[in-house]
Amino acid sequence: MLYRAFLRLVDRLPLPSRRTQLLIALAVIASQAGIAVTGAIVRVTASGLGCPTWPQCFPGSFTPIGVSEVAVLHQAVEFGNRMLTFVVTLCAAFIVLAVTRARRRREVLIYAWLMPAGTVLQAGIGGITVLSGLLWWTVALHLLASMLMVWVAAVMYAKVASPDDGVDTVRAPAPLRWLTVLSGVALAGVLIAGTLVTAAGPHAGDKSIERPVARLEVEIVTLVHLHSQLLVGYLALLVGLAFGLFATGITEPVRNRLFVLLGLVLAQSLVGIVQYFTDVPAALVAIHVGGAALCTAATAALWASLRSREPLPAEVVEPSAQPA
Repeated sequence: MLYRAFLRLVDRLPLPSRRTQLLIALAVIASQAGIAVTGAIVRVTASGLGCPTWPQCFPGSFTPIGVSEVAVLHQAVEFGNRMLTFVVTLCAAFIVLAVTRARRRREVLIYAWLMPAGTVLQAGIGGITVLSGLLWWTVALHLLASMLMVWVAAVMYAKVASPDDGVDTVRAPAPLRWLTVLSGVALAGVLIAGTLVTAAGPHAGDKSIERPVARLEVEIVTLVHLHSQLLVGYLALLVGLAFGLFATGITEPVRNRLFVLLGLVLAQSLVGIVQYFTDVPAALVAIHVGGAALCTAATAALWASLRSREPLPAEVVEPSAQPA
C-alpha cells in the first residue's frame, strides 16, 4: 500500500529520458567517489575531529562554532565533508525517483535503492568513526564502504544503460568472466592493504596532543610491500584477462573499458611509487584515493560489460508477393 502511494506521487514527476537517467547515474558515481576524496582531505589536513561530535558538529550545534580548541580550518574542512553527504543523498534519491518514474525493470530498481541504503550505512560508519576518536579500523572501514558504493554505483550505471526489453548477451566465456571476478577480489585485497598502510602512516586525521589517535602498530614498510605485491597480482590478472579476451574475440565496448582500466591502474601505480619515495605528501594521498575510486569503478564497468542486455533484433518483415 505504501509503495503504491509512493508510485502515485512519483508519477506526478516528468518522465525522464534514458539520457537523463544516465546523467543522474553518473552523478551518483561521482558523488560516491567525491566524498571518498574529501574524506581523504579531512584526514591529511588533520581535520577528522574538526566536528568532535556526531550527528551534531559541536554539542548543541549542527554547525561549526567559534571555539579556540579547534582551528577554524579544521572545522570548515570536516563540516564541508559532512555537507557533501547531502549531495550524495540527493543523487541517490534522484536515481530512485528517475528509474521508478520510468518504470524500469526490477534489477535496475534494486540497484537504485541500494544507493540511499548504502548512504545511510555510510553515515552510520562515519558517526562511529568520529565518536571512536578516529580509531584506525573505523577509518579503514569507512573508506572500504565508500569503494563498495562506487562499485555498486558503476554496475548500476551499466544496468540503467541497458534496455529493459533486451536479451541477455554474454560477451566472454565463463572462465574469463570468473577471471574478472578474481581480479575484483584482488582489487579488494589491494584496497584493504592500502587502508592498513594509511593506518600505520603519518596521516592520523588529527594531531591533538591531549588525545593522540592510536595508530596501527605494524611496520609501515612491511605493509607497503604487501600493498604493492597485491597490486602487482591485480595487474597481472588484468593482463591475463586482456590476452584471454583478445584471443576469444573482444567487442569494442569491452575493449574500451579494458584499456581505460589498464591505464588507470598503471597511473595509480605511478602515484603510489611517488608517494613512497617522497614520504607520503598530503596532496598525493587525496589523489591516490581518487585513483582508487576510478580503478574500482572501471573494474566494475568491465565486469558488467561482459554480460549485458542487447536490444531485441528488429523483426524482418517479408515483402508481400508481387502480382504476376
